[in-house]
Amino acid sequence: MKGYNKSGPGRRNKISKKYDDELKELKAKKLLRKITCLESSSKSKIVIKGQTYIDFSSNDYLNLSDNSEIIKGAAAALKKYGLGSGASRLLSGTYLPHRMLEERIAKFKKTRAALVFNTGYAANTGVIPAVAGDDAMIFSDELNHASIVDGARLSRAYVEIYRHRDIDHLEALLKKTFKSPSRKKRLIITDTVFSMDGDIAPLNDLVFLKNKYRAILMIDDAHGTGVLGKSGRGGLEHFGIGPDGIIQMGTLSKAAGCYGAFVAGKKDLINLLLNKARSFIYSTSLPPPVCEAGVKAIDIIETRSDKLRKRLWKNRERLYEGLNALGFDTLDSETPIVPILIGSADAALKLARYLYKNKIFTPAIRPPTVPNGKCRIRFSVTAGHTNNDIDLALESLRRFK
Repeated sequence: MKGYNKSGPGRRNKISKKYDDELKELKAKKLLRKITCLESSSKSKIVIKGQTYIDFSSNDYLNLSDNSEIIKGAAAALKKYGLGSGASRLLSGTYLPHRMLEERIAKFKKTRAALVFNTGYAANTGVIPAVAGDDAMIFSDELNHASIVDGARLSRAYVEIYRHRDIDHLEALLKKTFKSPSRKKRLIITDTVFSMDGDIAPLNDLVFLKNKYRAILMIDDAHGTGVLGKSGRGGLEHFGIGPDGIIQMGTLSKAAGCYGAFVAGKKDLINLLLNKARSFIYSTSLPPPVCEAGVKAIDIIETRSDKLRKRLWKNRERLYEGLNALGFDTLDSETPIVPILIGSADAALKLARYLYKNKIFTPAIRPPTVPNGKCRIRFSVTAGHTNNDIDLALESLRRFK
C-alpha cells in the first residue's frame, strides 16, 4: 500500500534514531540522568547495592517518613478502606480521610478551607490556570519551581519574570502594567523556600506590593511547611504574616514525611478549585491511608516537633558554617537546603562521584534544574543527621579540595 511506511517500521526507526541522538547529546553534555535504587527506608542513612550511605539528598526534614505513629495510622486506614481510592474525588473517590486531612490542614494553616492534590506539581499546574486565566498577568520569581513555570504556561496568562527576590524590579513591573485595560487580575507567585538555593522569599515586601497594586499573592510553601515558623506552619508564620488573602500551596511529602499536596485559603477559592482545577478534577484521588498518614503528620508537626526542628536547625548551622570555613560558595542559603556552587556539569559530577565513593549520597544538580554554569551539589540536612554524619561530609570535602 502506498504511504504504509509513513506509519510503519521505517517511520518507527526514524523516531528511535531521534531518541537515540537526543540521549547521546545529553550524555555528551554530561546531562544524562539515571535512577538510583534504594534498598532501605528514607532515613539519614540509606542502603544502595548493599552499602550504607549518609543521605544528604532527602527532603524528609523531620525524619517523619518512618514515624511509628504515622505508620500505625496509615496501617489502620489501609485495613479499613483498602489501598486504592477507585476514582477521582468528584466521581466516587472521596473518603472520610480526605475530608479529615483537609480540615486538619485548614486548621494548621489557619485558613477557612483546604483542598488536597496528589502532588505539588499537580497543585501548581491546577491552581494557577484556575486562578489566573488568559485575562490575567502573572509576576513570577525567576527561580520559581518548574511546576510554577508550567502552571503559568498552562494558564495562558501574560507572564512577567522578576529578578530573584528583587522587590524593586517586581514593583517596576507592577507599576508599568498596573493600568493595563486588557488584564483584570494580577497574580504574584513565589516559592517560600527556593529548593535549589535554600534562600527565603521576602514575604513581607510581597504582601506590601500585593496590597498596593491590588494583586493576588500565591506562595509555594513546599519546603517551608514544617520547617519555618515557631510551630512549623511555614513562611507566613516565619514572618508573622496572617493568612488572609494569600493562597498557600504546600506538600506533605517533605517535612511531613508522607505524600500529597494541598492548597489552603478562603472557602470560595477552594470551591473554585474544586470546580476548575483540572489536575484535581481528572486525577484519581490520594489513597485513604496516605490521607490518614498526613493527618497524623500534621498533628506531630504542630504539637510535638519542637525538638526535631531545633535539631534540624542545629544540624543546618553545623554544615553551613563548616562549608563556608572550607571556602565553598553556599550562595544565600538560609535554610536546611545548603548548596555548594560548582559551575560546570562535569565538575559537579566529579565531586558527586567522589562523595559517593566516600559513602555520602548527594547527587549533582545540573540543567535544566539550574542554569548552565551554575551546577552544584545540594546538601539537604535533616533532624536525623548526627554530628558525626556532618563532620564526615565536611572532612571528605576538605580532602577533595
